[in-house]
Amino acid sequence: MSSQPDGEWATQRARHVAWAIAERAEAPRFLIRDRDAKFTRSFDAVFEAEGIRILRTPIQAPQANGVAERFVRTVRAECLDCLLIVNERHLERVLQVFIDHYNSHRPHRSLDLTPPNSMPLPVPSATGPPPVVPCVQRHDRLGGLLHEYTLAA
Repeated sequence: MSSQPDGEWATQRARHVAWAIAERAEAPRFLIRDRDAKFTRSFDAVFEAEGIRILRTPIQAPQANGVAERFVRTVRAECLDCLLIVNERHLERVLQVFIDHYNSHRPHRSLDLTPPNSMPLPVPSATGPPPVVPCVQRHDRLGGLLHEYTLAA
């Protein structure tokens, strides 16, 4: 971490992110960023080398990146404000768990209360046998801060 991040620091962090992206099955296609001076040409070059297109937000438009700002607010309100983070490694682990929870288990209003990466539940047939009442299991994550519910096999 740096109290005064500059272009060199941001470029090094970009390399770390690029290494993590290389391990994923599906890489992102875009990187949306603002026009801060610490995002230099070398910063952009790291992501462009991975085939990621850089999209800059408009000048003097703080609301242009509303989706990212909303996600940051959600992470803070539902996770980080409730935990004491001890170091950078701990923060990265907590964020990794929360992002998995956010994309795989947390309901989203804009998606009819389904997570982005979930499989839809089968709809019972009106003419078939009555549906079996499923057994639901609860899994706690981050020491009970997050609760995830799944159908038991």
